[in-house]
Amino acid sequence: MMSKYQNIKEECFRANMQLPELGLVIYTFGNVSMVDRKHNVFAIKPSGVPYETLTPQDIVIVDFENKIIEGDLRPSSDTKTHAHLYKSWSNIGGICHTHSTYAVAWAQAQLNIPIFGTTHADHLTTDIPCVPPMKDADIQGDYEKMTGKQITDYYTTIGMSPTEIEMVLIANHGPFTWGASVEKAVYNSKVLEELAKMAYLTLQINPKSEKLKSTLIQKHYERKHGKNAYYGQ
Repeated sequence: MMSKYQNIKEECFRANMQLPELGLVIYTFGNVSMVDRKHNVFAIKPSGVPYETLTPQDIVIVDFENKIIEGDLRPSSDTKTHAHLYKSWSNIGGICHTHSTYAVAWAQAQLNIPIFGTTHADHLTTDIPCVPPMKDADIQGDYEKMTGKQITDYYTTIGMSPTEIEMVLIANHGPFTWGASVEKAVYNSKVLEELAKMAYLTLQINPKSEKLKSTLIQKHYERKHGKNAYYGQ
């Protein structure tokens, strides 16, 4: 009998398989999840399974309390992070976590990724934020859950909207992205990596590079996302 979760398992599998195709992961690094709000569960990659052997049937279904609903393998070690984000932000449909090179480099430097150009402004109007290092008590406690709480608390503290800024760095760790769909979450991971690379190269060419001026930021963001957007068909 086919599982009632078969569709999201297959979609989640396809999304995960995009990560090596896009050059965002090596070996077993990274994971993608996809939520099913109707049943209050999400599908996520199993822990430590190589992408070359991964199948749709390997995808694990868990609820928002991290209980395995369907699957024979252990879910990703980051499952509690995904669960916290889904519970906290009801309008996101997919989450992606990678250890992509340039994004991780900025995270390890504990720096926001500056908005230098219009490619960045096509996607968001601010620097890509880097959440400060985690406190020792949180590291020694429920680490993965606290990683998710780190993100949501930081967004609340500085007044950011998760629907406007769908990408973040965790200091000394790496990037998390999300979106209304699992496809958008993966798209945002690739965009984040490219923006991180562009910003790094910009500073190598000119360490005194200035950020993009506000008029260009607004023009590029609004023409793609504003109420009178005219980018695309």
